[in-house]
Amino acid sequence: MRIVDAEATRAALPFEQLVPALRRAFAEGCEVPPRQALRVDDTPGAGCSSLLMPAWSRPGGATRHYGVKIVNIAPGNAARGLPGLHASYLLFDAVTGVPLACIDGSVLTTRRTAAASALAASFLARADARRLLVVGAGAVARVLPAAYRVVRPIDQVSVWARRPDQAAALAETWRADGFDATASLDLAGAVARADIVSCATLATEPLLQGRWLAPGSHLDLIGSFTPQMREADDDCFAGASLFVDTDEALRKSGDLLGPLARGVIDAGTIQGTLADLCAGRLPGRQGALQRTVFKSVGTALEDLAAAMLVLDTAKQP
Repeated sequence: MRIVDAEATRAALPFEQLVPALRRAFAEGCEVPPRQALRVDDTPGAGCSSLLMPAWSRPGGATRHYGVKIVNIAPGNAARGLPGLHASYLLFDAVTGVPLACIDGSVLTTRRTAAASALAASFLARADARRLLVVGAGAVARVLPAAYRVVRPIDQVSVWARRPDQAAALAETWRADGFDATASLDLAGAVARADIVSCATLATEPLLQGRWLAPGSHLDLIGSFTPQMREADDDCFAGASLFVDTDEALRKSGDLLGPLARGVIDAGTIQGTLADLCAGRLPGRQGALQRTVFKSVGTALEDLAAAMLVLDTAKQP
């Protein structure tokens, strides 16, 4: 069994290969049971909980794989000087059960999340989109320009974050990567100038207002993966073509649950899923002035596809 640490996982998941791998996975599909939540330690404020996210490829392929991501969450780790979240991915042969790899789950999750947003943009953003705004300065936000550059001619990147110093540091990093990157203090103005707005935050109240979005822009909402979280106000969805990564977004995301409850949108407003786009069952963008929105909450299908790519590309120790 290969042990693939964080650095090796990052190297094994170049976006030039990861985005097409996700496209194939969404088109072909796989089995994704509901995730399981376990309470390992019930100590108030300091216990440990664990999420198990399994997926396996369907019969009929040349090779079959089964994988499970294990995410351990320990809020009390802050007092111990440790990160509060640790993740690992275990990949197996789905026929024999033989263990194939143990992969750094945090890096895998970060990169597959950004790659899924880029994949959606390959269908939904204008072909000439070159100005990207990133809202947030966390791990996923950090890799979004590199992911988007695989599918669109991104050359101008701006970033807004609640802490301006973090935004400035991130812009400096991107400039070293060859982007024309700036940190913005004016979120409304930055949104209005952007061809693509990608929001990757843990916000619980809307940061983005629909009236700021330019005609023909594409909005990518990565945060709001629980009912208590929101990144976008109701106006962001009004008059837009809305797609989701999976139907689970309608049950998980506060960005959608709120507008659904208020009648701003209904289930029929959703144009389709990323699988529909990848399989060619639905068209993507239909015009230069069409405004599009993609809402993701993540799926174990993406984890499995990324882990299979790691197995193919990671070097033996």
